Formats: sequence, C-alpha cells, structure tokens
Amino acid sequence: MKTIGLLGGMSWESTQDYYKAINNEVNQALGGLHSAQIAMYSVDFAPIEALQHQGDWQATAKILSQAAKNVEAAGADFLVICTNTMHKVADEVAASVSIPLLHIADATGAEVLKLGVSKVGLLGTAFTMEQDFYKARLKDKFGIDVIVPDEADRLRVHQVIYQELCLGKVQAESKADYLRIISHLSESGAEAVILGCTEIGLLVNQSDIGIPLLNTARIHSQHAVKLALTEE
Repeated sequence: MKTIGLLGGMSWESTQDYYKAINNEVNQALGGLHSAQIAMYSVDFAPIEALQHQGDWQATAKILSQAAKNVEAAGADFLVICTNTMHKVADEVAASVSIPLLHIADATGAEVLKLGVSKVGLLGTAFTMEQDFYKARLKDKFGIDVIVPDEADRLRVHQVIYQELCLGKVQAESKADYLRIISHLSESGAEAVILGCTEIGLLVNQSDIGIPLLNTARIHSQHAVKLALTEE
C-alpha cells in the first residue's frame, strides 16, 4: 500500500471527511483491521483565506509548497490537496516536490465521463466558479462544458462556504438556496452538478435532489485510495 499525502486544513471541516472517507475505502477494500497509510500536514487556513481575497496567489503557493515538502518528507508517495480552490496553484505546488500530485479536477472529470454527460454545473468558491484554472482543465482534458450560476447566486454560494460551512455551520436557509441554485443550473442545461468546494457536501447530498451531484471530496478520496492500492 502506498502512503497517501494529504495537504489539508482548507478547511479542516472537509479535511476530516477526507481522512474518514479514505480510511473507510481502504477498509472496505482490504477488510479486517486495515486502514490507510497517511501522511498529513494541516495548514492554518486564516492567513491563506486572507491572501485568497487579496489576490496574492503567489504567497499562497509558497505556503502550500512548503507544506507539500513536509508531506513528502513524512514519507508520502503522492500528494492530495484537500481543497478545490487551492488547485489554482497546483502546478506550483507539484513543482516543489518529487512525488506526483493527484489533481481533484482530473478525478472529478473522470467521474463526469462515467456518467455519460458532457455539460455540468459548477458550484464552489467565487475563485473556482469565475476563474479558468478548474473549468478550463475540465474542458481541455475531458471535453466537458461547464456552466456556473449568475453573479448574485455565485456571491451567495461563496458567502455560505466561507461564513458558514468552513466554520461547520449548516443552515436550513442556505441549503434551500443551494438547492434552488442547483435547480436553476439544471434548467440551464446542466446534466449534473459538481460540488466544486470540498465543504459543500456538508450542506447538500444526492438524496436532496434528482440531478446527479458530484461530491469532489469523496471522489478525490476514492481516487486516492485506488492509486494507493494499485501495484506498480
């Protein structure tokens, strides 16, 4: 079994889901008392969040690159960044270490193709919804067309993530807003919706709505386990 390197803390609310999901997947695959081999470095999210909203991505890349080096030094065989938004600096982080990076958009894109759909909605932070680092990767590597909510709904989605979900708060009103936004994406032609922030799975799940939802934290975790259990 390979050692999975987790770069977490963005936020810790979703990172704990990664840890649980990965260990559950390994146990289901191997049985008995088996669990995952994990090397994890969890960052302090507050300074990173401040830099995100200042637009200083170079500084965030420096922080995560050092954290990634710590994960590698702890014995990880590959790296998993436990957040969608910070894949904006995935190339810089990957270049800082010698172990491979399992990109969250690649794992998600593969699952979209399994559904047999080509047009998806995307929810996430404003950075993920509005910038190209995520949408363009899905389009260029997988041929997937991505649509996002309108400006007002993007703002609402973003606010709920940072002001509620990252703090572990789950509000009924916010859930209703997310389900309304997902329904609008479906009406606009989305055949499935990517929950492109690892915290969104805390708020909505597949039982809440008919359109297929892709929980990126769970998908990323599943692909990490598959890689960890694949023999060279």
